[in-house]
Amino acid sequence: MLSPFINETYLDFSIPANRKSMMDAIGLVEGTFGRHYPLNVGGKEIYTDREIASLNPSDPSQVVGFVSSATPEIADQAVRAAHEAFAAWSSWQPEARARILLRAAAIMRRRRLELDAVEVLEAGKPWLEADADVAEAIDFCEFYAREAIRYGAPQPTVQLPGEEDTACYIPCGVTVVIPPWNFPLAIACGMTTAALVAGNTVVLKPASPTPVIAWYLAQILREAGLPEGVLQFCPGSGGAMGDTLVAHPLTRIIAFTGSMSVGIHINELASKVQPGQIWLKRVIAEMGGKDAIVVCDDADDLCEAARGAVAAAFGYQGQKCSACSRLIVMDEVYDKVVACVVEATREITVGASKDLASRMGPVITESAMKSIMAYIEIGNGEGTLLCGGFRAEGPGYFLQPTVFGDVKQGARIEQEEIFGPVLAITRAVDFDDALRIANGTIYGLTGALYSRSRQRLERARREFHVGNLYLNRKCTGAMVGAHPFGGFNMSGTDSKAGGRDYLALFMQGKSVAERM
Repeated sequence: MLSPFINETYLDFSIPANRKSMMDAIGLVEGTFGRHYPLNVGGKEIYTDREIASLNPSDPSQVVGFVSSATPEIADQAVRAAHEAFAAWSSWQPEARARILLRAAAIMRRRRLELDAVEVLEAGKPWLEADADVAEAIDFCEFYAREAIRYGAPQPTVQLPGEEDTACYIPCGVTVVIPPWNFPLAIACGMTTAALVAGNTVVLKPASPTPVIAWYLAQILREAGLPEGVLQFCPGSGGAMGDTLVAHPLTRIIAFTGSMSVGIHINELASKVQPGQIWLKRVIAEMGGKDAIVVCDDADDLCEAARGAVAAAFGYQGQKCSACSRLIVMDEVYDKVVACVVEATREITVGASKDLASRMGPVITESAMKSIMAYIEIGNGEGTLLCGGFRAEGPGYFLQPTVFGDVKQGARIEQEEIFGPVLAITRAVDFDDALRIANGTIYGLTGALYSRSRQRLERARREFHVGNLYLNRKCTGAMVGAHPFGGFNMSGTDSKAGGRDYLALFMQGKSVAERM
């Protein structure tokens, strides 16, 4: 009998022993730099001539690892290998599949600091962000293991006279998992383990900036007892082989997290029925956001609200789909909130992620840095630069946390997802105006409201149109089980990762009626 699910506790790096252990782990991972990592297809390791060089964004002269890159031909092999493994894997009992996830969670706990260190060095995550990511991966394993057992139990049905009426959930088939680089273990693990524990086989195509941590995930799942061939580790270019995975007639489900443009492309490609395909593919997509925090004139503590906005805007360099990129402040308290935001932002230290003192590390790639800088230049013509606005010192892709004030609704930096440390602040004349501005984008992922008014809080519950709404707290930091995660409109299919509905997306229902 499994105990009730409990979220993993974060490590406390104020404890000297934890700090030393983490620094030791970083040193050990640095000792593996330059290693070559293979694909794994059909249980066989494959090294290719073409490789992905995974760079340390804090110092791009350092190569975290060289990871083999699949061709379209290998991608085809991967889908076929997963299809061949499906019959045996789908016949496993849910409890047996769940045990593999529980063992994987135990392995992650034992190797937690090592996984933290890989994220620090490959994804540029500060220590606390890296540890939270690994903790979330553990949570997904634990939560989905329990969910698989729940879904595997007899489902309630009405019993008609003279019949035995039953309902159950069965696996679907080959699932292509395309995770992002910003939560390279947690989201990759969540989508992969959900598909696997539901009885599907998986082709995992990790994001090109962070393939090494995904390799660790694949190895951990195999160590936990996953049969060979059930999970294919298949990094590669989206254009070169990603489309092959999505369009393949044997692919049944595509689970994707990433940009809106790529999500739209995947949805369009998956909707076309290929020769020999006998089903409509299911797309589970989470595609980003333009998230807002609203601060009302009756907030309990205006500076506390400002600090919440700053934490949500600049945590992991603003590279979260849930990040606060818009701060909407009612006119009466605008000046005070802005002053608190600027003060809190100027306290942020920027530096190499392996330095515990760095509250902000680098952005992920040079191209990302250039894109963000282009938006900062746009912002200079759309608002008042209050702080930041330039590159920060160091060899990596370092940017200053940047705040623009007096940004009008409809401005590009107020509407378009920047995915970097840029915050746009907009005035609202009253609460109606604040809600109108908050809802005035094509996205609908996360949002937050600071107010003492019960009437305003209840209106926000009804009218603030986002998948994850937070009242009197910041809009980042969703916890598995407590905050099922996924958004509306162009933020995706509202898939609710980490919630009780999520596993059903990877299964299909079957009803059986037998006359007695």
